[in-house]
Amino acid sequence: MKYRRRLRSRLVLSFLIFGTLLSVLFAAAALFLQSWLEDALIARTLADEVDQYIASLREDPTLVEPFYTRIQGYVTRPGRPDIVPEAFRDLPSGVHSVRTEAGQFKAAIAKEDDFWVFLTYDVSENRELARRLVIGLVLSVMFFSLLSLAIGLWSAGRVMAPVTNLARRLEAQDEHGEHSPLKAHFPDDELGQLAAALDDYAGRLKELVERDKAFNADVSHELRTPLAVISGATELMLAQPDISERNRDRLLRIARAARQSTDTTTALLHLVRDERPGHGDLPAQSVKRLAEQVIKQYRPLIGERPLKLLMDCQADVSVIAPDAVISVTLGNLIGNAIRYTNEGEVRVRIQTGRVEILDTGPGIAEEELPQVFDRHFRGRQTSGTKGSGLGLSIVKRLCDLYGWRIEFANRPEGGLVVSLLFFPDRDG
Repeated sequence: MKYRRRLRSRLVLSFLIFGTLLSVLFAAAALFLQSWLEDALIARTLADEVDQYIASLREDPTLVEPFYTRIQGYVTRPGRPDIVPEAFRDLPSGVHSVRTEAGQFKAAIAKEDDFWVFLTYDVSENRELARRLVIGLVLSVMFFSLLSLAIGLWSAGRVMAPVTNLARRLEAQDEHGEHSPLKAHFPDDELGQLAAALDDYAGRLKELVERDKAFNADVSHELRTPLAVISGATELMLAQPDISERNRDRLLRIARAARQSTDTTTALLHLVRDERPGHGDLPAQSVKRLAEQVIKQYRPLIGERPLKLLMDCQADVSVIAPDAVISVTLGNLIGNAIRYTNEGEVRVRIQTGRVEILDTGPGIAEEELPQVFDRHFRGRQTSGTKGSGLGLSIVKRLCDLYGWRIEFANRPEGGLVVSLLFFPDRDG
């Protein structure tokens, strides 16, 4: 809705600016032409009058000065301009604009060797008319600007109506339901072509998603059977009394790997289905119990390194979710901490409503923290370790599915702390 309003506002603003600029330019042109024509006409008239009067005066020296209602004429000898108003006496020959207490005048002056001629024209009334013209033009500009705004609002509404209709129909499409064709609701124009392209894109995208879901579901489902066979066979072999200690350790590793693979497969099935079981479908799971199992599974990853894997349970947490989902989430976080920490300790701290995994590894560069959940992302400080970069992406999708929140932060003393909040709303 925000962007649609911006586009509509741009159309309205374009009409308003265009109408206002056009009105202002028209008004400015009218004022310029009025002022230029008026000044040119008055100057030419006065100059012609002076020239004509001088010619008549040379023919008949007894000719008196011209007198009109708004035009005054004065004829005097050089050096004796007493009869001429003071404002015009010292002006040179030519046409001048003069402002006096009596008003505004145009003065045409001709100073010959034998006499001086002054002809003044009162333009005060013209200036008043020009002032009223300016006011009228300003009001006209305001009126046409408002008219442009009204036309812009109406035109933008008409232009944007099909686009708004298309956007609303797109918003009404059900993410999990059948796509309703859009092209049938629009004429065969540019918008109809856009609707047809969206229909085609939606069809191809749905087909791709369905094929991807089917593939993931089939693979996950098919893996469950061989994993169950591996687990069953391992349990039978472990039950034999004459098995050596070395072979027992190897079978236990196989059993743990099979259990981990089974949990991962179950979690991936939940992601493929994009649904979480209701609270009445599952019992509450003890995070402490699952964390102990995960720690036991991942302890062999330490090998010969001077690294301790510890658990600090300050308060047990009960979470309603499949135990496989919780195990996969904890396993990825704990496994990453072990993989990237060469020495020191990895501590799993269970508190009310949350689990924290603290390590003494290299941490993550601050500018890379927002990218830790991106698929295939590998930080610069962890480039020497093995991994596909998919584990945290899966963890983030599981957390989003079940409403959990996961946070990464560097520790002041070095290393990383990962916080898994099962009830983020309660924690603020």
